[in-house]
Amino acid sequence: MIGRPGVRAGQWAALLVGALALALTVAEVPLAGLARQSVLASGGSLPFPFTLAYGVAGLLVAWRKPGNVIGWLMLGAAAAGAASESASFYTVADYRLHGVGLHGVGLHGVGLHGVGLHGVGLHGVGQHGGQLPLGWLAVLAQPGWAPCIVALGLIVLLFPDGRLPGPRWRWFAGAYLAVGAVWLVGAYLLSVRAILGHHIQVDSGGNLLALDGGPGGAAWWGVAQDVFLPVLLVSWLAAVAGQAASFRRSSGERRQQLKWMLAGAVGSVGGLFLAFASSGTHGLLGTAVGLAGWVGLLALPVCIGVAVLKYRLFDIDRLVSRTLAYALLTGLLVGVYAGLVLLAIEVLRLGSSVAVAVATLAAAALFNPARVRVQRLVDRRFNRARYDADRMVAGFAASLQDAVDLDLVRAGLADTVRVALEPAHVSVWLRGGAQ
Repeated sequence: MIGRPGVRAGQWAALLVGALALALTVAEVPLAGLARQSVLASGGSLPFPFTLAYGVAGLLVAWRKPGNVIGWLMLGAAAAGAASESASFYTVADYRLHGVGLHGVGLHGVGLHGVGLHGVGLHGVGQHGGQLPLGWLAVLAQPGWAPCIVALGLIVLLFPDGRLPGPRWRWFAGAYLAVGAVWLVGAYLLSVRAILGHHIQVDSGGNLLALDGGPGGAAWWGVAQDVFLPVLLVSWLAAVAGQAASFRRSSGERRQQLKWMLAGAVGSVGGLFLAFASSGTHGLLGTAVGLAGWVGLLALPVCIGVAVLKYRLFDIDRLVSRTLAYALLTGLLVGVYAGLVLLAIEVLRLGSSVAVAVATLAAAALFNPARVRVQRLVDRRFNRARYDADRMVAGFAASLQDAVDLDLVRAGLADTVRVALEPAHVSVWLRGGAQ
């Protein structure tokens, strides 16, 4: 009873931060319209599908396990990312569309005595806020991508229980946080200096030009950024390597948790490649590839949430094997379909409609047999537990054809279930009370 009020306070705090992240995420839609941009434009840190996924997963983890810092990091990353995106749209609307723009005006070398505009260039930027209120607050909130990026590195490092993999990682985490703090504080200091100096210039994505080496920047900020970005990359790689090494030593529940995280990481990397591939593709194919890329990119927060909450952990082997099987099956059938279409048109000289019909029927006829064979191949290579269990069950079913002794059947059934499914307890009930 002593710890219960703390748990309730943590849950209410998680709900409050989650509501803030959700409100900022929803606000991106009208603000994107105000800025005349797509809501998926990543001018700040993470577009709204990312912030929504990280926010929901973080809220669930923080609500169910308030003592695990992973949930709070995910919630904080979602809130910071949503604030950055909303602020990006707002700064574009205020300082580029509604601002006192002087767009495209060059004042280089103009001698206006007493005014001093010598050498000033205002090409394509908005200098002062326009009709929108609280533009300075949006400028201050826009660098939310900085804490968001720092938090993402910590999530991978502290997975799954919110603690470092070992004592040897303390110096590494301390160095990462120190460099990240300099980078993060520097971004906000430059933003405050631009606000106080009334020298706010933003690019088309809403980013302050002073943070990108533009007017108002500082030399030390460039050095800090040049140091932090390689440190960030090395830290992420080291965290992944540490988790991979932990995976080799782990077993049971911990191993399944690491499988979920690694599966989400692979899905996110694959989604990133698909997102880049779909950028130059149009039509139905481009839409399908882009949608698959978004789904892959959102796999990491979903998998982390499942792993930390330990929800259906042992389904990961089946999920991975089914995903691999259907990916291979899709590629196989697409190759068969395209080959048959080309064969029918180029070699047999059939009409395009006839060729498409023949290829479609052939692919449909091959679907189920190919699915069974590909699934068996994938299970044999990547999911040995299920493959061996299926073989054992099939062997037991075959042995029943000649079985006449109930005691042997009962013992064989119990042994098969025990080895194939590994339950905590097995009992066989027969009518008449025998066990």
